[in-house]
Amino acid sequence: MILDRTSPPEIHDAVEFDYKLPPINTEKLDNGLPFYWLDAGVQDVVQIDWIFPAGLWYEQKPSVAHATAGLMKNGTTKYTSEQIHESLEFYGAQLKVSAGNDFGNITLHCLTKHLPSLLPMVYEIINDAAFPEHEVEIHKHNAIQRLLVNLRQCEFVANQRIDAVLFGEAHPYGRFSKKENIEALNREDLVAFYKTHFNLANAKIFMAGKVGEQEVKIVNSIFGQPINEKSGLQELSFPAPPPVERVLKINNDPNGVQGAIRIGRMFPNRHHPDYTPMVVLNTLFGGYFGSRLMSNIREEKGFTYGIYSSLGPDLNGGSLVIHTETGRDVVEPAIKEIYHEMEVLCNEQATDEELLLVKNYLLGGLLGDLDGPFSILQRWRTLILHGFTEEYFNNNINIYKTISAKELQILAQKYFNKNDFNEVVVI
Repeated sequence: MILDRTSPPEIHDAVEFDYKLPPINTEKLDNGLPFYWLDAGVQDVVQIDWIFPAGLWYEQKPSVAHATAGLMKNGTTKYTSEQIHESLEFYGAQLKVSAGNDFGNITLHCLTKHLPSLLPMVYEIINDAAFPEHEVEIHKHNAIQRLLVNLRQCEFVANQRIDAVLFGEAHPYGRFSKKENIEALNREDLVAFYKTHFNLANAKIFMAGKVGEQEVKIVNSIFGQPINEKSGLQELSFPAPPPVERVLKINNDPNGVQGAIRIGRMFPNRHHPDYTPMVVLNTLFGGYFGSRLMSNIREEKGFTYGIYSSLGPDLNGGSLVIHTETGRDVVEPAIKEIYHEMEVLCNEQATDEELLLVKNYLLGGLLGDLDGPFSILQRWRTLILHGFTEEYFNNNINIYKTISAKELQILAQKYFNKNDFNEVVVI
């Protein structure tokens, strides 16, 4: 059949497509650990995630979670730090250990055929990290040097302070790194946090790529071994943040020519019915390059190279924050325009054309996400870790497709009240 190149193909809006999240296999290893995997790849590569309740939420002492994650692959009783890094390099693999607000994550990327060689080493890191004293001291020194450099940057300080203002410095989500906290860390702190929170019995394991039953058996042969009982995790609660001034101005650099602006408020997490509609409203407001904030403050006024609004949905709370950097002489005009765009959304409905553009942007991004095994795994991982099923994904798609301009206006009137927002300006 010869293609008729005189007639262009039909162009369809993303809202016209059906969206189905490819299924994930849910199993238990021989020792009962939950294991989720999907075969969705064409290249012989694999990603495995081990997820632990080891984020900042669980810290008993500031800076412990990041330090523990940063040092886990720097030596075990069987492997030195050099041997671990040389092995990863030899197999062309990447192993990343990190700590976020809620979870500690270990992620391995490698060729599928190298799993039998690499998984025993990962098992050692999870079960037998040594935290050598000299490595702890090197980590502390490097962390302090990075912090001192970062503290010269107004955007870094602004990011720290907006979280502290919204959640309170006593709250894990509002706590930020300080030189004295890093200096106070010791090996015993890290070992205690590691044994409690990176306990394999507390883990959930996720795998995606070009994988099948053979790879499942390999994972089970190593990580399905008998394990210790789950370590007890304390039920934590934190006080509400103390009252603060609505506007916080920090002179970080008397000679600075740039100002960092952060305007934020508390906002419910994914479990609240307003969350997904707010994803649409936030995209329209400041969530992508064609947003209202970008069109006004970058394109029309020329105050900034970029301005965005983002949602921070964690397990135990959330936020909505606008962030940008401008010249120090236009900080106040930029803030004025941000609130102006909030008022417009409260007083006027978006046009059908603009709303369709936002919907196509959101759903078009989903089309790309559903095309690769690692991004599909990320979707499932978020659902599972937050206690959702595929139905939550389907409901979100329906909201993206059907939400009206009137519903967005009502939502804006509920959440875009200037007096509900805190401002942090760092120059």
